[in-house]
Amino acid sequence: MTKLTRRNLMTAAAATGLAGALGSRLAFAADQPLGITLVVPSPIGDVGWGHALAAGLEPIKAAYGDKVKVTVLENIAEGPDADRIMTKTVADGNKFLIAGSFGYQNGALQIARRDPGVTVLHASGFQVAPNFSPFAAKYFQGTYLLGMAAAALSKTGKLGSVSAFAIPELITSINAFTLGAQAVKPDIEVSVVWVNSWFDPAKEQEAAKALIAQKCDVIFSNAQDTPSVISACEEAGVYAFNLNSSMKKYAPKTYLGCISTDWSPFFKASVDAHLAGTFKGANAFLGVADKVVEVVDWNPDVPADVMAKIKEIEAKIADGSFSPFTGPITKADGSEGVASGATMADPEIIAMNWHVKGVSTPLPK
Repeated sequence: MTKLTRRNLMTAAAATGLAGALGSRLAFAADQPLGITLVVPSPIGDVGWGHALAAGLEPIKAAYGDKVKVTVLENIAEGPDADRIMTKTVADGNKFLIAGSFGYQNGALQIARRDPGVTVLHASGFQVAPNFSPFAAKYFQGTYLLGMAAAALSKTGKLGSVSAFAIPELITSINAFTLGAQAVKPDIEVSVVWVNSWFDPAKEQEAAKALIAQKCDVIFSNAQDTPSVISACEEAGVYAFNLNSSMKKYAPKTYLGCISTDWSPFFKASVDAHLAGTFKGANAFLGVADKVVEVVDWNPDVPADVMAKIKEIEAKIADGSFSPFTGPITKADGSEGVASGATMADPEIIAMNWHVKGVSTPLPK
């Protein structure tokens, strides 16, 4: 797997010239490998979102061998540079692009529209085109379960979340975390610090310490690509959990668990369809039933009776008989979010832009 960074990609783009790169696009022979490019906004480390995406490509390499060539472009900030870099990698002949951040949406969509022969998968977005599929995880299925565990372990009745950006995928995760906690302790409260970054270890640690100072005794690291929050909580003796990949080694005592994501089934099916000429863009919102989302590394401190209930709910989530977003649910402003007996459909969840009652921190405007 080739790993490149923003600096050498921008150098190459400048040397080649974007217009020249576009003008020299070649029709690649059928016997040449399929170029697959993953673009992510942070460094690929041993944990986190980028790590999970890169790991999702390993089974494709194992299945196809030299029939695919995988390139990972890491630490590519959202914005014009990302658009140019993605455009260049496609111009260089890579016909399968994974745009691994919400902020890549507009540039990646324009690439798909310009070249119907390219397949684009876009993380956390909402736009769909014939050769463009947004994909997101139903993290909320796991955060509901960890909310139950958090409430059982909390002594203060105050939980916290260090969260990256206020996008629906992360808002739903906080809401389900809160609802799961309320299923165990109805009066529990959740405070949120938005750091507005996917990768800022210092700011993440500062946010975690601020929540701990507010007596939050279980912290949800919501889409951080570093173990900063997890390690800060270990030092303070506070339980913590995260998304995407296990960070247990950074908190051997206070690690509550992880909502892990395995993107390989989705990536493999998408590559298969591209090679067969049958790919059709669709919104891929994937969870426990799709074998994409799984809660792992449960802390043994969770009481046995609570864990038994968690496992019961987990089984119902898997078979579709339970949803964390079944009413009655009240919004943070006191208005009705979901009517009694009603269940939010996936399109409503994907568009969620409000907090449930119990989340004490207003959403940023």
